[in-house]
Amino acid sequence: MRIIRDTPEQLIVANRPWLIGSMLILFILVFVGAGFLVASGEEGDLWFGLLFGGLGGGLGAVAFCVFVRRVQVIFDRSEDKITIRRQSVFGYSSNTHPLADLSHVEVEETTSNQNGHRSTLYRATLVLDSNTSAIGRSPTRVPIVAAYVSGPGAKRLAQRINTWLPASNHI
Repeated sequence: MRIIRDTPEQLIVANRPWLIGSMLILFILVFVGAGFLVASGEEGDLWFGLLFGGLGGGLGAVAFCVFVRRVQVIFDRSEDKITIRRQSVFGYSSNTHPLADLSHVEVEETTSNQNGHRSTLYRATLVLDSNTSAIGRSPTRVPIVAAYVSGPGAKRLAQRINTWLPASNHI
């Protein structure tokens, strides 16, 4: 995720998956183009070409729909709210939370062990304390993005938001 705006009044972070979206569109075009090329060849290759292009392009389209999602999180001190906007092929959603309820951002991690190789993935998560007053309730955790990723990006994002939070409370 990238920081789009960083002022004392507002912090905006966004994830725009241009690279994966472009790669999947290229994947679709290659398979559909190759399928049409094969289908336009000899007479016996018509069905194979259509099947090749249809399955390859269809799998690419399904992957595009599943993996390409735009996420924007707006921390707005002047309106005392956090707005999480998500957009995909299937539609747009927006959720808001009071900024005052945000305790901090933490990094969740998951570990997998495949073929003897251990890997750890991370994601930044908002910790909202609005429900902690009730007995037995724990803070609400809202992941900024659903997917876990490798590398230091989630840790840097959490650190940047946590650094901005106290500054926003003292203006």
